[in-house]
Amino acid sequence: MKKVFATAGVVTVSFSLAACGGSDNAASATDGALAGAEIVVGSKDFDEQLVLGNITKLALENAGATVDDQINLGGTDAARAALISGDIDTYWEYNGTAWISFFGETEAIPDRIEQYEAVRDRDLEENQLVWMQPAEFNNTYALAFPTAAAEELGNPTKLSDLAGLVADDPDAATVCVENEFSTRDDGLPGLEEAYGIEFPDDNVTVLDTALVYTAAAAQDPCNFGEVFTSDGRVASLDLTVLEDDKGFFPLYNPSPVFREEVYEEYGDQLDEIFDPISAALTQEEMTMLNERVSVDLEQPADVAEDWLTEQGLL
Repeated sequence: MKKVFATAGVVTVSFSLAACGGSDNAASATDGALAGAEIVVGSKDFDEQLVLGNITKLALENAGATVDDQINLGGTDAARAALISGDIDTYWEYNGTAWISFFGETEAIPDRIEQYEAVRDRDLEENQLVWMQPAEFNNTYALAFPTAAAEELGNPTKLSDLAGLVADDPDAATVCVENEFSTRDDGLPGLEEAYGIEFPDDNVTVLDTALVYTAAAAQDPCNFGEVFTSDGRVASLDLTVLEDDKGFFPLYNPSPVFREEVYEEYGDQLDEIFDPISAALTQEEMTMLNERVSVDLEQPADVAEDWLTEQGLL
């Protein structure tokens, strides 16, 4: 069996539009366009999602809405179930997650706009959910290792190199992953199948998300760790990301996703609020926001408020 390390009590501090100015948009967001609206905002439970959830909460409140804060619901399944059931009205979801995990597709769509449109159209038809304009940044999965350990590990540069490491030096082919990644079709099982890799069971350790990064950086108990490419800890811990040379992982551009009945009532106002937010969330910006939470240990709500203000969106 795969090893599972319980880490109760650990706080997880771990996800093409042209950028545009915020002056006109800021004005529209402060005129009370959503006065009287009551909107329930959720999110998943890792740092990037906590930032995105707070961005949503603050932007809606700034437009006059009353917000029921359900940020930090749990993993993907919990957030998606809450949206489908109507327990929440919105959260940010990743189009790659929808395509692979929700819809059961096995082939990723490499074009970011085509991927978004395929998910947008299908989720609206099947689940009455509206995917708004996607952010530019891509919070895809990856495996990474300490840059200083490159020679020791055979100088791997791409995921396909791991097949040789498993065959030649299986004791070195150790990997730490979070629980969700260990079971998802777009996680470890799918990766092993796509690349013809079979990590020995004892070589896979399941940890809380935040601990995967430090465990890989320390090479204890693993040499490789599952990471998110927009996470600030990749650079701060000097981790090298392996190239997904077979293009297994889909694009993970996130969108605010609203229940259709909410969007039908407030769609024009929501577009004015969230389109410039999505446009401003570049890879560089989201990585910086994540680093402030995951590395500098700032509060997600404070980081969200600072960023919205700096962008002229609050």
